[in-house]
Amino acid sequence: MPLNRRKFLKKSAVTGAGVALAGAAAPAAQAAEKKPGRHPKKRYALTVMGTTDLHGHVFNWDYFKDAEYADAKGNAMGLARVSTLVNQIRQEKGRRNTLLLDAGDTIQGTPLTYYFAKVDPITAKGGPVHPMAQAMNAIGYDAAALGNHEFNYGIETLRKFEDQCRFPLLGANALDAKTLKPAFPPYFIKKFQVPGAPPVKVAVLGLTNPGIAIWDKAYVQGKLTFPGLEEQAAKWVPKLRSMGADVVVVSAHSGSSGTSSYGDQLPYVENSAALVAQQVPGIDAILVGHAHVEIPELKVTNTATGKTVVLSEPLCFAERLSVFDFELVFEKGRWTVESVAASLRDARTVADDPKITRLLKDEHALVVEYVNQVVGTATAKLTTVDARYKDAPIIDLITKVQEDVVKAALAGTAYASLPVIAQASPFSRTSEIPAGEVTIRDLSGLYVYDNTLVAKLLTGAQVRAYLEYSAEYFVQTAADAVVDTEKLTNANGRPDYNYDYVSGLSYEIDIAQAAGARIKNLTYNGAALDDAQQFVLAVNNYRANGGGAFPHVASATEVWSESTEIRTRIAEWVTAKGVLDPAEFASVDWKLTRNGTPVF
Repeated sequence: MPLNRRKFLKKSAVTGAGVALAGAAAPAAQAAEKKPGRHPKKRYALTVMGTTDLHGHVFNWDYFKDAEYADAKGNAMGLARVSTLVNQIRQEKGRRNTLLLDAGDTIQGTPLTYYFAKVDPITAKGGPVHPMAQAMNAIGYDAAALGNHEFNYGIETLRKFEDQCRFPLLGANALDAKTLKPAFPPYFIKKFQVPGAPPVKVAVLGLTNPGIAIWDKAYVQGKLTFPGLEEQAAKWVPKLRSMGADVVVVSAHSGSSGTSSYGDQLPYVENSAALVAQQVPGIDAILVGHAHVEIPELKVTNTATGKTVVLSEPLCFAERLSVFDFELVFEKGRWTVESVAASLRDARTVADDPKITRLLKDEHALVVEYVNQVVGTATAKLTTVDARYKDAPIIDLITKVQEDVVKAALAGTAYASLPVIAQASPFSRTSEIPAGEVTIRDLSGLYVYDNTLVAKLLTGAQVRAYLEYSAEYFVQTAADAVVDTEKLTNANGRPDYNYDYVSGLSYEIDIAQAAGARIKNLTYNGAALDDAQQFVLAVNNYRANGGGAFPHVASATEVWSESTEIRTRIAEWVTAKGVLDPAEFASVDWKLTRNGTPVF
């Protein structure tokens, strides 16, 4: 049965003993070091496995393509594959000598997770058990850290998922906003029995991302607060050591780069896993998440102790499994960690675990049927293949839908007479809406995030600054240089989702100029933009709350918002039209230039 946890914001926070489970475990290794006149040392080998950023991937299946998942590198993904890897390691090491963790972002990211949050929600009376809870319970996870995307569907959905899991969701820095006590278990402790010696006590501290306060402000403001990882690790690690922890592992939904996507909007670092290792004594290893990068092993020296802390981040979507191998020795009445080594196991090297396939085949089939529903007919093929550097009609579809929804919402209000403009990003480089029948999966593949729509009030001057910031996405390219489209974008590592089109205006982006001076010939309604003109910007909630650190938008006056996903609004718009004709939404609002000459 699922663990029966207390409901949100009840009086008791998890303190004191935490979640302590004693597992009867056989020793993995007890090699003896014999020296004259001395007793042999007791040894123990422990293996900690970890996943992160699963984002609802149970099977090696692409719901947007309605086909087996495939990428250019031949990767495979899904918890069914991970289950096979975990079974192999448990057989190699002995199950009782292993621990299985996750570092967050579990219940958002695929039509599978959307379906059980919105279409047939787990929160409904007598509702289903979430497929991710079913899979992770069956595989036998011991604990998971909260990710920022756990909050995308609201607190009620997260709490229901928590109730359905047979393992704790950890978040030492997810605090009740009123009491400032942990709203989720901060840690998990498990004992591993060693014959002839005291048990090895392993503590897992869970830390999540401070950016939740920005990205899911609508759900968490006034209810939860998210202080920095370093601060909370410094508070909890000594407590875990004082409770007798021989090994301390941190599961952190936070990358290792030391950078933040939200600029100075929060006084806490977004990707601070390496900083935690460097600054907080007493940590042996960190399972890293959030950044969607592959790090087999990263060694960080703690500045206070000089001790090496080992970090590892498995690739997202269950494409990799991190494996930490610990060697412990019992000396002077206590266990100490002698060495830690990290490595990765690859999901493409194994087949699906048939147990997981059988368990969730019905849920999978239900979602496949749902996403293949036909909602309209397209008169022409639409694609995002060059949407990063050309104004593509497929992105104009997004902005048109957002404009229409906001205009309808503001009708009859004090803002009804203001011009509505809209932003959208080229999220995917492979999205395609085919000519002919259009399905929910075609439209979901265009808008892969569960963002909702917000209307913000901006001046012309603020819109100009917004566009200048967006244009930093392009690499400065001299007027006489050869243009390589593969090297033209993502300047300074900026991802595609942090580059915005803005509809309803006309402008040029002069990539021969330095960042901050690229927006040229900016006009509205055929005239030069008036800096004092007021606009309503139809913007997704991620951007509206400060995601990407675009100027002015987070602090701008909000005139309207809703909880319906933008992808749903697109499906509704197409369904109502019946025919998807680019003539109704396509427009060339912007183009790249160099010293006034078009690039394309």
